[in-house]
Amino acid sequence: MWPNRKLLDLIGIDLPIIQAPMAGANDSAMAIAVSEAGGLGSLPCAMLDAAKTRAELGVIRQQTAKPVNVNFFCHKPATPDSDREAAWRRNLATYYEELGLDTSSSAPAANRVPFDEVTCEIVEDLKPEVVSFHFGLPVELLFRRVKAAGCRVLGNATTVEEARWLEDNGCDAIIAQGYEAGGHRGMFLTEDIATQAGTFALVPQVVDAVKVPVIAAGGIADGRGVAAAFALGAAGAQVGTAYLLTPESKISDLHRTAIGTARDDGTAVTNLFSGRPARGLMNRIMREIGPMSDMTPAFPTAGGALAPLKAAAEARGASDFTSLWSGQAAGLCYETGSGELTRRQAEDAGRRLQALALPG
Repeated sequence: MWPNRKLLDLIGIDLPIIQAPMAGANDSAMAIAVSEAGGLGSLPCAMLDAAKTRAELGVIRQQTAKPVNVNFFCHKPATPDSDREAAWRRNLATYYEELGLDTSSSAPAANRVPFDEVTCEIVEDLKPEVVSFHFGLPVELLFRRVKAAGCRVLGNATTVEEARWLEDNGCDAIIAQGYEAGGHRGMFLTEDIATQAGTFALVPQVVDAVKVPVIAAGGIADGRGVAAAFALGAAGAQVGTAYLLTPESKISDLHRTAIGTARDDGTAVTNLFSGRPARGLMNRIMREIGPMSDMTPAFPTAGGALAPLKAAAEARGASDFTSLWSGQAAGLCYETGSGELTRRQAEDAGRRLQALALPG
């Protein structure tokens, strides 16, 4: 049924659909459901400590024997900059006053940790079939250890240059992330958001540039998008936002409501919530001081000053200061289980591809 089986054969899955790893929005439950359905479930580990990462992988190993992907970030930890942090808080001062908060208020903020020696040891111990990296790759020694553990490695590219770099440095497949994608851009050889290509333009150029299988990502939410990925030369599709309305999703009710009422023109790329560009649904702070700002502290520290505002607003039922990550195809999403969603996408894509192949 599938015109390109390179990805299926590479990682041993039945359906060429990868559930995007969404830090903070999914855990082992979603990964298990997708893998059991025949796709590739993904566990995002960027916001997990070592103990939680090991525990979540242990749950996966107990509940499915199917291949699974474990995802890590590869950013460099930010150097503390108290002056920049103070300036950022001053820029938010009117919001603190509105909500009755002191500008020195603190609240737990989401942290993202890069792949390191400790997480590499977990990978070596539990040997997930696939490991994927965001923001480039880890240092060469750690990368070689991941490969030596028998893991297939997926790298995320937002440009052809990044795709070639990832292939040259040993990746087994490339995720071509179009501008439509929700969440953090995987950019690592460029910082220029203005020149980022959309999925329809990026995927065929990456396919022509590399020899390894290419996975299309960005704006894919149903079988039509999966079929289109194959028409562009990809060997699979990565789907993220569509899984946010499943019962396995960990997002808040506020986020679910926003996804359920999203429009095609309702998202923007912003750096306000973490310090790095990421696509999310527009909300008050994005409209009023963003969506991009040159004042934000370095990734991932920008969210620290927003955390008290987020907590206070959410307590009042508002998402004015909440990162509502979403791709541009949120309007195509509907509520169903992660396993069922995976099967439906594959069945619909298969029918469309077969119809395209019929003579006349």
